[in-house]
Amino acid sequence: MKKYEEIYTDIKNKIVSGEYTATEQLPFEKDLCDAYNTSKMTVKRALDLLVDEGLIIKRRGSGTFVKDLSQKEIERITQINQLNGFTAAHSKGDNKVTSKVLAFDVRQADETVMDKLNLKPGSFVYNIYRVRYINDKPAALEKAAMPIESVPGLEKKHLENSIYHYVKKELGLNIQSAHRLFTVKKADDEEARYLNVDRNDPIAVTEQITYLDTGHAIEYGVTKSRADSFAAETIISN
Repeated sequence: MKKYEEIYTDIKNKIVSGEYTATEQLPFEKDLCDAYNTSKMTVKRALDLLVDEGLIIKRRGSGTFVKDLSQKEIERITQINQLNGFTAAHSKGDNKVTSKVLAFDVRQADETVMDKLNLKPGSFVYNIYRVRYINDKPAALEKAAMPIESVPGLEKKHLENSIYHYVKKELGLNIQSAHRLFTVKKADDEEARYLNVDRNDPIAVTEQITYLDTGHAIEYGVTKSRADSFAAETIISN
């Protein structure tokens, strides 16, 4: 973990735990530099992450303050900004998340996948196609490509559960960020069949490129979700 990530995580944990309370002013950047024995640029980068996450605000000439948020809202924002896979995102309460693997093989990356994952010609990827269920009801149809060099040992059993769990816990890799594009389309025959909707019903489409903390792209995926199983929320700051 990079130094700015350590600082970001530490301050975030203090906000979540209530050590830093709503509207409280954080130490000045100079004092944070001394406390963490690092540069002003590193501290600024950590604080910028917290601003982007919606937990703190910067007031020009006054300093940096914890947003006036309830503890429940802080916990909700923290959950929103966690980069979780489908299983972790939907395994709340008594929800049961399962998967049906429709296709799983290794193939040479096509031009689209090479471009999205910045791969060299001739690179091989896992081709993944599966239906995701919530409480035995189809919720999403997911296609993904992952470089075999980045995710060694991936097996069908991992696809039937959580790929991200395998990547994080068994391979010890740190998934740090993702670029997402949301669109809406009408369901075609195949999508309607697997998602149990009518043809031409609206479905949400999420195109995502996922990155490790090393900067390497680890996944390119397109997920098509039933309208009643999809929600997207973001935090905007200036």
